[in-house]
Amino acid sequence: MSNTYPVLMFLALLALFSPLAALSAYMPVVGRYSARDQMRLVVGLFINVAIFALGSVWIGEPLLNLLGISTAALAMTGGIALLYAGIPMMQGTDEIAPEQNAARSGDGEGAGETENWRKILFTPLTFPLTVGGTSFGIIVAFSSNSRSLADHVAFSVAGLGYAALAAGTLYAAGHLHRRVSPQARMILSRIAGILLTAIAVSLLADGGTRLVVATLASLGRG
Repeated sequence: MSNTYPVLMFLALLALFSPLAALSAYMPVVGRYSARDQMRLVVGLFINVAIFALGSVWIGEPLLNLLGISTAALAMTGGIALLYAGIPMMQGTDEIAPEQNAARSGDGEGAGETENWRKILFTPLTFPLTVGGTSFGIIVAFSSNSRSLADHVAFSVAGLGYAALAAGTLYAAGHLHRRVSPQARMILSRIAGILLTAIAVSLLADGGTRLVVATLASLGRG
């Protein structure tokens, strides 16, 4: 296997992730939480993305074959989840009163606060904002070129690099959110909502097209 494949995989994930776009998408999602909870989200996101990347490298291809699930179906699922998160942000219906925001961003250690940050860690923060069917497909496609244990390790390092990139971007989003005005946050939230909705539509269109093509191809062979 060429040593450039893991590097190419990382670059492909980097282009798909687009840190600047992700930064604006993360800000309104994590901005309502305290600095302490934002650090918990950063660590949690790194762990989730690392598990996702390593799982995709080591068992992704056989798992898809076993379950009979296509990456097109995963892309459509991510699009639906992203629509659910993006449309309220675009319309401004997810905005909360200042006193609610203060209550949510306090430094207390109550069970309710812990539950709040945990609720967004997987959806939408990890899936589909950071990983999804397309990123899974990229990792599986590149790692299918692996021919040895050393190759799998190299792809694993590239996957961990992507997890670190996502966690660093989330940290920067929380850091910036605390330094912008409420009006600027509202504008960024609307912009992020438009961006997320557009990405969701793209995922739905891409996944739907691939599902239709695969179905027609299957009927043609029948």
